[in-house]
Amino acid sequence: MDDLRAALADPSRAAIEEVVARAVCEPAALFREIGEPDTAGIRILYRASDLTVINAIWAPNQFAPPHEHRMGAVIGMYGGREDNMFWRRVAENGTGNIELSGGQALAAGDVTVLGRDVIHSVVNPLARLSGALHVYDGDFLAVTRSMWNPETLSEEPYDLRTVLTTPVGGL
Repeated sequence: MDDLRAALADPSRAAIEEVVARAVCEPAALFREIGEPDTAGIRILYRASDLTVINAIWAPNQFAPPHEHRMGAVIGMYGGREDNMFWRRVAENGTGNIELSGGQALAAGDVTVLGRDVIHSVVNPLARLSGALHVYDGDFLAVTRSMWNPETLSEEPYDLRTVLTTPVGGL
């Protein structure tokens, strides 16, 4: 955690990206620190007002509906795959709806940086667990944020229980 805390001084998040890249490039060493994943779930590894580190372990074919973080994030895959779909708000209709704006597939060893305004949904397309470190430059659990109904794409309050219990297999 000391490396991540020191990396917070870089507003570009490049230093955090470097620390996460080092961690996920050697899963065996990482597992000695955090344990090898054996079941899906979200595990908080560190939480402070300016830094949250989560071990996100996705079930086979698990889908997380579109959501925002309202803080910067660095995601590093240490096993499996995480497919991200990126969304943007539909500004002209004022409904809070979103539309698809791109995507990115992350495989073991890949790292990506998400800006504070990014809206994304996530799917593990594999028939096995996938795991990633998610590093946020704030208290991820204390921020009020939104998620979007995967069927209607309408905005609603973020509910972690809903995210974790969205039916496996997607929409």
